[in-house]
Amino acid sequence: MFNVPKIIMASLVLTMIPACSSELSKEEQEILDARIADETQPTNMIAVLQDNPDLSTASILVGLSGVGVEMQDNGPFTAFVATNAAFNKIEPQRLSELLSADNKEELASIAEFGLVQGSMTSADIAKAITNGGGSATITTVGGGAIKATMDGDMITLEDGAGNKAHVTTADVTSSNGTLHIIDNLLMPK
Repeated sequence: MFNVPKIIMASLVLTMIPACSSELSKEEQEILDARIADETQPTNMIAVLQDNPDLSTASILVGLSGVGVEMQDNGPFTAFVATNAAFNKIEPQRLSELLSADNKEELASIAEFGLVQGSMTSADIAKAITNGGGSATITTVGGGAIKATMDGDMITLEDGAGNKAHVTTADVTSSNGTLHIIDNLLMPK
């Protein structure tokens, strides 16, 4: 005859075998973790701005200006984005006035001045500078012009008022373009 407790025990052991064999190896777990991390990374430029605490002021500027809505799913773009430290160089009262929702037109002109149609990597900008005999003019979405030159191996940008900024972090990728983080705010004339 059948021994019921032994049959139950054997069934339990057999059901546990697939569970044990489905554990991931260390390499498989690392691959899975990397895929999950990739899926949680910000995708478009707006998400990249919002995800970086050093770019929170630029994120506010783009949001208040209304330009962020245009940028979110369009592109590709190249964005020259000033750090919080760059915004902090502006007099506090002027910065407060600037980041007012009532100042939407000026905010939009500043945001559009740092935005270029098409995705340009730092290598693309360096090549344009070389091809231009030491400088290149980059036309912005707002219709302005940024002069790009090289300072050693660092890209330097200059607005129409003579303000200069260096690209401190280049080639931050997003689903709709490339961001370059700069150390000074570039302003339209």
